[in-house]
Amino acid sequence: MRQVREQKEDLLQRLPRLQLALFGFLLLIAARFWFVQVVSGDYYLELAENNRVRELRLKAARGLIYERQGRLVAENVPSYNLLLDPSRSQDLEKALTFAERSLNQPAIELREALDEGGGAGSFRPILIAEALSLSEVAAIEALSLEFPEFAIEVGHLRLYRNGPITAHTLGYLGEVNPRDLASRESPFKPGDLIGRKGVELAFDDTLRGVDGQRAVIVDSRGRFKEEYGRDPAKSGNNLNLGLDLDLQQEATRYFEGRAGAVVALDPATGEIRAMVSAPSYNPNIFSRRLDRDAWRNLIEAPEDPLQNRVIQNTYSPGSVFKIVMAAAGLSEGVIDEEETVWCGGSTRIYNRRWRCWKRGGHGHVALHRAIKESCDVYFYHLGKKLGIERIAKYSRQLGLGRPTGIDLLGEREGLVPDPDWSARRRGTPWYPGETISVAIGQGPILVTPLQIATLMAAVATNGYQARPHVAESSSVEKEQLAVEPWVFERIGAALWSVVNDQRGTGSAARVPGIEVAGKTGTVQVVAQETWIKSEDLPYEQRDHGWFASYATAGDKQLVVVVLVEHGGHGSTAAAPLAKRLYEIYFRDYLDNGQSS
Repeated sequence: MRQVREQKEDLLQRLPRLQLALFGFLLLIAARFWFVQVVSGDYYLELAENNRVRELRLKAARGLIYERQGRLVAENVPSYNLLLDPSRSQDLEKALTFAERSLNQPAIELREALDEGGGAGSFRPILIAEALSLSEVAAIEALSLEFPEFAIEVGHLRLYRNGPITAHTLGYLGEVNPRDLASRESPFKPGDLIGRKGVELAFDDTLRGVDGQRAVIVDSRGRFKEEYGRDPAKSGNNLNLGLDLDLQQEATRYFEGRAGAVVALDPATGEIRAMVSAPSYNPNIFSRRLDRDAWRNLIEAPEDPLQNRVIQNTYSPGSVFKIVMAAAGLSEGVIDEEETVWCGGSTRIYNRRWRCWKRGGHGHVALHRAIKESCDVYFYHLGKKLGIERIAKYSRQLGLGRPTGIDLLGEREGLVPDPDWSARRRGTPWYPGETISVAIGQGPILVTPLQIATLMAAVATNGYQARPHVAESSSVEKEQLAVEPWVFERIGAALWSVVNDQRGTGSAARVPGIEVAGKTGTVQVVAQETWIKSEDLPYEQRDHGWFASYATAGDKQLVVVVLVEHGGHGSTAAAPLAKRLYEIYFRDYLDNGQSS
């Protein structure tokens, strides 16, 4: 009995402690309840709302692109895309099998798209298929209850109306890559399309709009119930180009089966009227995902169709460079316009015989006739008088060896050699014989067709160069060159004779009623010591043909530069296209007898 009493007393002594512990436990539960309901109430409410509220991105339409006459060259067309949300899938393999069957698309491609978008662990919808047909959309929607992880997104597919005709000017779009997404300031999300080349790249910020957002309420199975809120997308800005589609089409037709480049610009404003690089490609293939085989076939294609030869390829200028030589000789006073040089078909300088393109020679020639008939011997001797330093000086003053500043990315600067360049890049001194080669546009001097166009613009305007640009602009950036206007007047008169006089080498560009001036050029691809005709050589060893020109009709002018790779003489390979482009551009003037 005493033992029972002792145990009861002991229990009574422990009871307050047990009560205190129980009270503390209840207090802890109450505190936790208070924390969840009051302190973190908004957070858990948001989580609960997220279970039934979905945020859907509203993709902004990209800005449209127009050419100078208001014709649409790049637009957007509706496109149905398939999104997969792995977080909502009960059986991802089953879902992919269903998509493969519905789209008739290899499962491996769908899985690759899934992996690129973040894989099975992603908590956001991933784009796995694009440009679905209406029948494919219907097949997916018919089983949407069974496969709630799929959603159809209505997007915008970029369409280039003229395909290869405007490819190198407009460029194309491509999906963002990890490098694009890595920056903290990056506005992009996986699956976004951005400009990769041409105008699409250079003006991506202008053309790309701002995506919107749509919040919708769904049930437990993800089915749409009602719209919760909307932040509309803002379309990108439209862009107007100075491009003339008629010139583009004509130049593209001319270059079917050939390789080369054409650029036409307004010398007063610098606006590009035509820019064609051949061979070309169809930019519309980039509007949807490009598989590896298609990409490999494109980049491994012969003659590199993705390269914009107008601004990214460099060539020896050939006899077109004689314009620079004449400007340097007149400016430095080392030649007299009436002084003649004897051309017997070749000449000896620095103990080496240098041949003229004309085997029988030109006889006694002064500057005007030397330009008109493109006498090599005359310019060999002029090169010896000037020396490479002065040749390089005037080359740079006239815009060679540096970017033109065109509003496209990827422009090459070309090369104007001099002794410093030779020592720095080759580790050898400059040899006098190299100057003689450079004097007729051969040797290590390299230019882009666009640089030659700006050179011709300087002659056409008596010494002004406007920065070339493809987008229309209300302002003109001009540079006054450090060469006297009278020098360009003398050169211009000789270039007029090249086209319009009986023995001029550019007569194939003559257009009755229009003042056309130009210079032909033939560039040796392989060195020759004999007079082998270019057409008798294998294709890859044939000469490149240049024709650089400008024309005036009333108060309008146009510069046209044509380069035909392995085309032979510029007089026959390149000049006829320039003639056709002038006829198209000045047709109103020719039809009406007055400027338009």
